[in-house]
Amino acid sequence: MEKTKIFLDENYMPKRWYNIQADLPKPLPPVYSPRTLKRATLEELSVLFPMEILKQEVSQERWIDIPQEIRDIYAVWRPSPLYRAIRLEKALKTPAKIYFKWEGVSPAGSHKPNTAVPQAYYNMKEGTQTITTETGAGQWGSALSYATSLFDITCRVYMVRVSYEQKPYRRNLIHLWGAEVFPSPSNKTNAGRSILKENPEHPGSLGIAISEAVEDAATHEDTKYSLGSVLNHVCMHQTVIGLESKEQFKMEERYPDIVIGCVGGGSNFAGISFPFLHDKLKGDKKDLRVIAVEPQSCPTLTKGLYAFDYGDSTKLGPIAKMFTLGHDFIPPGIHAGGLRYHGASPIVSALKDQNIIEAQAYYQTEVFEAAMLFAQTEGHVPAPETAHAIKSVVEEAKKCKQTGEEKVILFNASGHGHFDLKSYELYLHGKLTDFEYPTELVKQSLKKLPKITED
Repeated sequence: MEKTKIFLDENYMPKRWYNIQADLPKPLPPVYSPRTLKRATLEELSVLFPMEILKQEVSQERWIDIPQEIRDIYAVWRPSPLYRAIRLEKALKTPAKIYFKWEGVSPAGSHKPNTAVPQAYYNMKEGTQTITTETGAGQWGSALSYATSLFDITCRVYMVRVSYEQKPYRRNLIHLWGAEVFPSPSNKTNAGRSILKENPEHPGSLGIAISEAVEDAATHEDTKYSLGSVLNHVCMHQTVIGLESKEQFKMEERYPDIVIGCVGGGSNFAGISFPFLHDKLKGDKKDLRVIAVEPQSCPTLTKGLYAFDYGDSTKLGPIAKMFTLGHDFIPPGIHAGGLRYHGASPIVSALKDQNIIEAQAYYQTEVFEAAMLFAQTEGHVPAPETAHAIKSVVEEAKKCKQTGEEKVILFNASGHGHFDLKSYELYLHGKLTDFEYPTELVKQSLKKLPKITED
């Protein structure tokens, strides 16, 4: 009998996060202030973030210690299991060996608590009373609500309106953990009110929700802002996923040939891939392929521009160099709400720009087709975001069938789809729409990028 799942004892839980900034071929470009268009200082950014988080954001140290208090909470669901997708392999008739890291075991049902807990912890240490944030499909909002409940911190969540309406049980979970949640754009902020004035039926976007959360934090004392993806410290916190996976592969005496993750902002992709990219960047695994997968309707890495842009729609947040579709681009209302972001992580963007990683984009219906196959073979119902990674896995496994290569494929199953069953119902009834890449909208959006001169 072949082993289906590989468990790690809690004693093997990572004690340090891996910071890939120490190994990048070139250092990341600096972050700029939206007010002055000059380099942002830590003092400016401290209005939004606690100082320890900012230190992690700019750190060049390869390893950052995980405080014991955080590891104690991680132990509720970590280490997460690594599964061998034997039934999916058989269904595809592929010689490839397919593995997935199952992050659906966390209390919030996704990888998001891996960074929500440390962010809440560091805010608690510095006396923060309230944290504001945005959320797309609700995974991040529910994860931060869970984390803040552990440290007696108030939490306010701005949820993209189309997802607020599509996924009512995500917002119920946010309420259950004691946080407030508002559909964005909302009437709670100047940013939200200005957008609603122009379009009362606006579907919202992550860029707009970020604007609201940033404004809320900046205008209230004892309040900080928290971001669930994109930023360097967020990607670093998620590396517990890949670090555990490496230990689990050692137990199997195997190493992946291909590592795959879906990308919206880039956090779950970073979590699974960065520890393996450490080996590639050192020169130990030069042939390792790492694939980022995104929606065809919001193809930031595959069709975006690598340029400086605002992280939010109303230009309140910091400016970073990233692959972007433009800060005021409004993605179509696909059901993978966590992938509907106009930009990508600066680190992930730099890796793509330097051809260290690859990127692929797929349509919504073909993604759900792959998710259905996975659910019917492996049993786990994946979130629509994870389904993008699964589609890529299926295609790579089919290539192995053609070539006869027994490649080892690893992907991050970043969360379950239990709150996304309405999406599956629509797919089963043929009511999911495939949105084309909105070329003209992106062209118009990219004309509004900030004029930054690198210094």
